[in-house]
Amino acid sequence: MDKIPLLELWNVSKIFPGVIANDKVNMKLHKGEILALLGENGAGKSTLVKMIYGVNKPDNGAIFWNNHEVSIQSPNQARTMGIGMVFQHFSVFETLTVQENIELGLDKAFVEQLTDLRAKIVEMSKKYDLHVDPDRYVHSLSIGERQRVEILRCLIQDVKLLILDEPTSVLTPHEVSGLFRVLKKLASEGGSILFISHKLKEVTELCDRAVILRGGVVTGECIPAQETPDSIARMMVGSDAELSESYPKANTEKVIFSASSLTLPPTHPFGCGLTDASLELRAGEILGVAGVAGNGQEDLLEVLSGEDIRANHNSILFNGEAVGSLDAGQRRELGMAYVPTDRLGQGAVPEMSLMDNTLLTNSSALVKNNFILSDKLKSLVKKIITDNKVKCHNELSQAKSLSGGNLQKFIIGREVQQKPSVLICAHPTWGVDIGAASAIHRELIALRDQGVAILVVSEDIDELFVICDRLTALYEGQLSKMVKTQDTNIEEIGKWIAGGFIEHKEVSNA
Repeated sequence: MDKIPLLELWNVSKIFPGVIANDKVNMKLHKGEILALLGENGAGKSTLVKMIYGVNKPDNGAIFWNNHEVSIQSPNQARTMGIGMVFQHFSVFETLTVQENIELGLDKAFVEQLTDLRAKIVEMSKKYDLHVDPDRYVHSLSIGERQRVEILRCLIQDVKLLILDEPTSVLTPHEVSGLFRVLKKLASEGGSILFISHKLKEVTELCDRAVILRGGVVTGECIPAQETPDSIARMMVGSDAELSESYPKANTEKVIFSASSLTLPPTHPFGCGLTDASLELRAGEILGVAGVAGNGQEDLLEVLSGEDIRANHNSILFNGEAVGSLDAGQRRELGMAYVPTDRLGQGAVPEMSLMDNTLLTNSSALVKNNFILSDKLKSLVKKIITDNKVKCHNELSQAKSLSGGNLQKFIIGREVQQKPSVLICAHPTWGVDIGAASAIHRELIALRDQGVAILVVSEDIDELFVICDRLTALYEGQLSKMVKTQDTNIEEIGKWIAGGFIEHKEVSNA
């Protein structure tokens, strides 16, 4: 490893109105090094990497690249220098081919100097074992394949530093292994990688070094291989923090919500719909639905929550009552609560205050004779904020002003306060730091122990094994059988989310 760092930050600070996002951050990244950047939501990770990538400019301090001070004015300039970034939300167009998507993300001058872009894609794909076909349309690719397209776009530009933001949050275990092989090969050839992740087991497996941010300040460094996920977590959130544990599994029999043989066409051109999907939720248990994004999760969530009322009326039962044609509001009146996938836009209206967002989903209890019960509403919102340790200015804060983790804690707290008998919960800790995730897990377990039936749809298999009592897998709109968590393992569920259970189904039905 070279003594002179590829990238060095000197006292870099970034201040937004009312908040110091980064405060005199010092950091080094050497050639061939895989560096983890860790911290809770709101710790300043995203702000820091956006300055490195030219999205934001530092207010103070200096950035050095190859021992020369630089001012990175734009992502275009960053890419020219050899800095590439793959964001958590992929920026690919589903109706275009892989080659067309890659070309759109390249600078015009760079494309013009290439004699054959297609040949370059094939060459780099083979070199890094990415298995990317330049002629395939993106809508036909899995999430893991789409991520490889983004990485390939960076590699084609001779990337010297690759920044990855939560790169494994939507990948199967097999795809994670493939990604790590690519990253290790890139590092072995002298490429540097800045790796942001909340999955600390992966950090200990992959990264050479970790820098920890708390409140915008670097509070420590460690060698992940010499630590455990638990010890790193305590560096991130404080030694006295409560972290997730192995919760005892519940075994109950009373079915209070069920769906039978749901077969629905997709609601959008690139969806997969549902095929003969059945499940049942029992009082006092958590049922987990594992699967990779794009396999019908949204179709399942919408039909169970009442956003989609195309199902046969008698195919969905709630406490013995047919509800298939009842909308989301009517199901809420019966005792259903819902934490949707998109927390900003679907779970909360971005420009509205936390008070107004709470009123939207709980108006029956907060309105009397067409008048809003303001004191009751304010008291409820304050309780949600306090009980769930939501970091915000006050109950009048706009939803969009909260960090992702804090908004998620608020939404889950808001739904819990409605004292539901059924909770449908999508990706409860997606993009959420370990401290917030642990708090959310405890909230769900406490709700389960009160007798609530909970459905958790998540792409995080580890999370499902921690909190769920039974598990099923979703692949191309089909659900596997439901099994007790203690009767299966991560390897088996990993095979199921790749479709392994369908062959077994066919054999057993023969």
